[in-house]
Amino acid sequence: EWPLQPGKKRRKRKRRRKRKRKREKAKKKRKEEKKRKQDKRKEKEKEKKEGKKRKEKKKKEKEKKKEKKKEKK
Repeated sequence: EWPLQPGKKRRKRKRRRKRKRKREKAKKKRKEEKKRKQDKRKEKEKEKKEGKKRKEKKKKEKEKKKEKKKEKK
């Protein structure tokens, strides 16, 4: 009538919970990693845009200087 191996169900339940926790932990880790990569990518794009703006500004200043030189001559 009673189970031949006492504590079998309890061990099974414990194992199941452990696996579940492991899965959840792995899922959380993946999510964090994804977020970190996304943030890194956004930061990179932001820097790229800033660099472009800086280049444009420099180019405009150079052209202004050229214009001034031409006017002086």
